[in-house]
Amino acid sequence: MARRNGSQGTPATAALTAAGVPFVLHPYTHDPAAASYGTEAAEALGIDPSRVFKTLMVDVEGRLAVGIVPVNGTLDLKAMAAALGAKKAAMADPAAAQRRTGYVLGGISPIGQRQPSPTVLDSSALRLETMLVSGGRRGLDIELAPADLIRLTEAVAAPIGSPAAGSSRP
Repeated sequence: MARRNGSQGTPATAALTAAGVPFVLHPYTHDPAAASYGTEAAEALGIDPSRVFKTLMVDVEGRLAVGIVPVNGTLDLKAMAAALGAKKAAMADPAAAQRRTGYVLGGISPIGQRQPSPTVLDSSALRLETMLVSGGRRGLDIELAPADLIRLTEAVAAPIGSPAAGSSRP
């Protein structure tokens, strides 16, 4: 995989470059009216939504954590809590998520966050050669190997995603 940086630099791309991790940038034109940032990325890039993952900030018993699931599914909060040895979790306050990560909503990358948090990657990613996550701003995704994402974020893999109504996952 080639490294393409140029004018697309974000903390995520800087972290990948510094770590020597191969990645490919996938810029697209962001539509401010888009209802779902992740689905917008998959559609704009013409990539199977099961390969495009969204980064969600979660409050797990008072501490922030990162859940990474396919955009065509949902985060199972109970499974997320269990993956981190807790009993319950809730979606984090959006302002707290932005402060913690240094990224805006719709552009939160699991890589290069201002303050790294415990991270859980949905185990469906392990079946993929490469996956896409936010590149650190709306309109930019990064393609990389799941193993590299796990190594760089110190993530654990667990079955934390579930298919959204009306969708199917391989």
